[in-house]
Amino acid sequence: MDLWLVWSIAAGVLVVAEIFTLTAALGILGVAAGVTAGTAALGLSPPLQLVVFTVLAVISLLFVRPVAVRHLRAPQSERFGTDALVGRSARVVSEVTGLGGRVRIGGEEWTARAYDETLVIPPGTTVDVMEIEGATAVVYPRE
Repeated sequence: MDLWLVWSIAAGVLVVAEIFTLTAALGILGVAAGVTAGTAALGLSPPLQLVVFTVLAVISLLFVRPVAVRHLRAPQSERFGTDALVGRSARVVSEVTGLGGRVRIGGEEWTARAYDETLVIPPGTTVDVMEIEGATAVVYPRE
């Protein structure tokens, strides 16, 4: 079997393993193996292929991996789904109590309950969404 094929198979296995682990290290090693496969296809001798792989892997792991890991661990800059609704204002559609009611949040009608269970919030009142519990908005009147 030709060495370029061995390097290509190794690159493929490492990239697939990276997809499942998300460590950034296996993907970097896969790219290094892919580049080494190219050098093997050009006819470079096996010892030089090993040197190419080693140099690319070490340089990439020292300089590229820390940047990749920092991007993987960075907090989300945007909130999505129900998390994006927390803190928004809503308009009460039907009376909201500690047990239930309805509010309109950005054009959508949601079931709601009052954050303070003793409150009764009349229709037309503007409220703030304090949290989302399942499909229920927990709201508090805006002061």
